[in-house]
Amino acid sequence: MQKIMIVEDDEVISSTLKRHLEKWNFEVYVVEDFEHVMEVFLDYQPTLVLLDISLPFYNGYHWCQEMRKVSEIPIIFISSTNENMNIVMAMNMGADDFINKPFDLNVITAKIQAMIRRTYSFSKQFHILTYKELILNLLEATVSYHDQVIELTKNELKIMQMLFEKAETYVSRDELMIELWQSDQFVDDNTLSVNMNRLRKKLDDFGLDSLIQTKKGIGYKLAYDETASLL
Repeated sequence: MQKIMIVEDDEVISSTLKRHLEKWNFEVYVVEDFEHVMEVFLDYQPTLVLLDISLPFYNGYHWCQEMRKVSEIPIIFISSTNENMNIVMAMNMGADDFINKPFDLNVITAKIQAMIRRTYSFSKQFHILTYKELILNLLEATVSYHDQVIELTKNELKIMQMLFEKAETYVSRDELMIELWQSDQFVDDNTLSVNMNRLRKKLDDFGLDSLIQTKKGIGYKLAYDETASLL
């Protein structure tokens, strides 16, 4: 199901949009904590964001810039401030479209559907995966924690992607080998161990020594040990 995140402080507008979009089988999340929009964004991982300009704490331009630092998902501004300069500013900040208030619900639904089709028709894969406070960027092949970043090789990225997608669930060695080499045959089993050890060494240097856990005969899983401190 496609996930829409609404960042709009007018409760009438946000609730009306939510009810309408849910009728079209969208999953909808309305932001209520306007001071921590990025935390919600990273946790919810929406398919598309509807974003107003005038918001408490920080305006929509600020949040659009922050989202663009980690994601290329569609962002549509909805605003009553429809002067040309505001539209230009929104586009320069990284927005994909601008819809003036008041708007027709059927028109905004059609725009959302078209934007999602264009964005995801050639790729069903999101560029950002998160686990706790960790961010895996599939485009840049990096994993980051706060302001520290680890660069990953192609194989390390594939390993991390599988572990992030199945966080706190064991992934077998066979699953990982098939993902890395499209086969679980004719590949020395030690090759996976070498890749895993290199990845763990990078995580160790990062202070994430217990992030990847192993269970003999079962596989590997991503699991943040709450008793350990990250950095």
